[in-house]
Formats: sequence, structure tokens, C-alpha cells
Amino acid sequence: MAAAVVAALRGPGLKGVPILRALLQGASPRVRLQHSRSPLQTKHEPGPWPPGLEYIPKKKAKNPMKAVGLAWYNLYARTWLGYLLYKKQLQRARHRFPDGHSAVQPRVFNGVKVLPIPVLLDNYSYLIIDTQSKLAVAVDPSDPRAVQAAIEKEGVTLVAILCTHKHWDHSGGNRELRRHHRGCRVYGNPQDGIAHLTHPLCHQDMVSVGRLQFQALATPGHTRGHMVYVLDGEPYKGPSCLFSGDLLFLSGCTMLNSLDLIMGLGDDTLLWPGHEYSEENLSFAGLVEPENMAREKKMQWVQQQRLQYRSTCPSTLGEEKTYNPFLRTHCLALQEALGPLPGAGGDAGPSRARILEELRRRKDQHKGK
Repeated sequence: MAAAVVAALRGPGLKGVPILRALLQGASPRVRLQHSRSPLQTKHEPGPWPPGLEYIPKKKAKNPMKAVGLAWYNLYARTWLGYLLYKKQLQRARHRFPDGHSAVQPRVFNGVKVLPIPVLLDNYSYLIIDTQSKLAVAVDPSDPRAVQAAIEKEGVTLVAILCTHKHWDHSGGNRELRRHHRGCRVYGNPQDGIAHLTHPLCHQDMVSVGRLQFQALATPGHTRGHMVYVLDGEPYKGPSCLFSGDLLFLSGCTMLNSLDLIMGLGDDTLLWPGHEYSEENLSFAGLVEPENMAREKKMQWVQQQRLQYRSTCPSTLGEEKTYNPFLRTHCLALQEALGPLPGAGGDAGPSRARILEELRRRKDQHKGK
């Protein structure tokens, strides 16, 4: 396998990845991808290093695996190699789950239909339909075949795609769907480098399709340009819907503002996530707050659903606030359950940012088990 990847990397499309080739051949990593530069960092060492790579002497590399992980991430997110990996995953998922990984239940509200589409191993795409005009919007269409099948079954016209972020498991179907639907617009944050983006959005921009009115909200964290989309419920006299992508997979305490932005939405807002991760997330929440009865009740329901391969979405934002620890950093019960945090100090207790950082650390440990 390693030899095959090394051979692939010798092609003309990837001349700037000597670190990965060296790693696969057993050499020690000596470079890292450079996102930003601080005054304390040393200058580039002379040598045939491509732009964007910095020489790191062995003695300074306390954790060389960080460089490995960063290199792999950049290859997945920014090169054709990542796209090929996504296509391979797509083929395997189609073979394993020809009808999708979960049985879904669409929601209909006074002429608006929200249809979850289970794709890959645990992702969700969404088709939102104005049933009067027969116009539709797709959110994160990672499997174009599954989304196209839903479009044909519903007898609608796809006019817009909303992408929460650049990762292939959320944007991989953009190109093929645009070929099927001439004039289909692809919306997203230009900071994220989304494939085949045609209409860049800024924070709080509006996208209207028939009676469907979406507001784009910038929620950096999972990626720098991550966005969520809120479907306004007022035009159809129903609940608003939040299409959250990978919002709750935050990378650190600096992303607290993204969560606070979502917390300001109404408690009856329906939360449509990018993945079927409810059982895993509730399992982690139980480790953090074992006495939380709302979590226990929700977990029992989720386990019953998953035994029958049924989808567990949507939940409501108000419901999530009762058991999702990432939305409870302000709650005394959660702070007490976490116990004293190293480095927090002060009589006022740990800051919400410090709590979020600790939650992320424990979640990473939980995933690694």
C-alpha cells in the first residue's frame, strides 16, 4: 500500500510533497506545512523545499506525528489525492449500504419538505423542497448519485447547492450535480476553497429559492471557512431549520463564538447534522455528566433507533442544550462534573473557553479508545 502511494506521488500533480514520500519510505519527518509565521520562527533553511514548507531540525520536533497528520490533512483537503480517496470511500459505501446507512423520515411543513439523504458511511446530505414551485436546494451533496435519485423521485428542479465546508464528504458531488442541472448555483464561504463554488457568501448573507429563505452564518472551527445555514420558518409558518454540517467538531476554545452564535437561535429550531453521530456523542456526554437524566433518556431512544438502523435526526436546539456538553459550558452542573481543571485558577472558576478546551481534549481521548 505504501509503495503504491509513493508511486502515485511521483506523478506531475504532486511535486510539493517530499515529506509524505519520505515518511512512507521510513525516513524521519523534517518538515511541516506552514499556515502562518510568527516573529519567533526561524527563517527557511536553504534547499529545494517547495513554497509553504519550513525546515524543522530534529531537535525541535517534540511531536513529529503532528507534521504527519498535518501533511495527510492537506493532501486530503487540497489535492486530487484526497478526491481519489473520497471516491474510493464512496464506492465502498455504495456497495455496503445500497439504500443508505439509515432509514430516514422526511419532515413536511406547510409546503416545505426536508428530506435527509443518508450517504457514505454516516454522512447526511439534505434536499429542501418548496413543494409549490417544485424548486429544491441541496445541502452538502457528497454522493451525487444518491442526491440525483432523490431529485428524480421527488420530481423537482435543483437550483442551488449550499456547502457547509470544503471537505470532500460534504462537497464531492458539486461538479456532477452542476453537470446534470445547468445553472445550478453552488454557495459557500470562499475562505474554505470549496470545489466548484460559483456564488461566494459572507456572514449573514441570504439565499432565497421560492419560499425558502436561508441565512448563512460563519462558524469557523471545523474549518476556517465553515458555515451553517438557517432556513427561516416564518414564510411557511413552521420551525426554523439549522443545517449544521460539522459545526460541533470544533478544534479548540477559540471557536466559542461559533457555538454562542447558534445558541442564540430559538429552542424550537430543528437541528439537521452532517453525520449520524448521535450515539457516539451521547456516549461521550455520559462520561462527562453521568448524572444527566435528559442525556440518559435521549440515549435510550437513540439506541432503539440505531438497532433498527433508523436515523436519529433532527433534534431541537432546546433539546441539545439539556445534554450536549458543548452547548452547556455555561452550566454549573457541567462545571462541577468536570471537576478542577489544570491551569484554570481563580475564585470565579474556569472560563467557558477553558471548559470548551477541556471538553475537546476529553472528546479526542474518547475517540481514540
